[in-house]
Amino acid sequence: QVQLVESGGGLVQPGGSLRLSCAASRSIFSDYAMHWYRQAPGKQRELVAQITSGGFTHYADSVKGRFSISRDNAKNTMYLQMNSLKSEDTAVYYCNARRAVEQYWGQGTQVTVSS
Repeated sequence: QVQLVESGGGLVQPGGSLRLSCAASRSIFSDYAMHWYRQAPGKQRELVAQITSGGFTHYADSVKGRFSISRDNAKNTMYLQMNSLKSEDTAVYYCNARRAVEQYWGQGTQVTVSS
């Protein structure tokens, strides 16, 4: 079993930055692919960014060049650095760990981009 806890969400003005964190309850990054998803009101949950166990990264086109996913293996923590935020980035952001059919989700953290 793995517990994932997100933090770092909040209210930010357009053009601003936030850094989200996802703390895992144990060391999993060498075995699990890690993901950030988001879900805006009335929309389906969508993949934002991924980092594989080997360290390869992938981004949704909508965030490419603005968001950066990373991890600190010693702290069992994954990050999402979000820059140049737009109103359309407003959503609940979820952390996900996946290995084959096994997966875990965090509780989500709200990000609101508004002036």
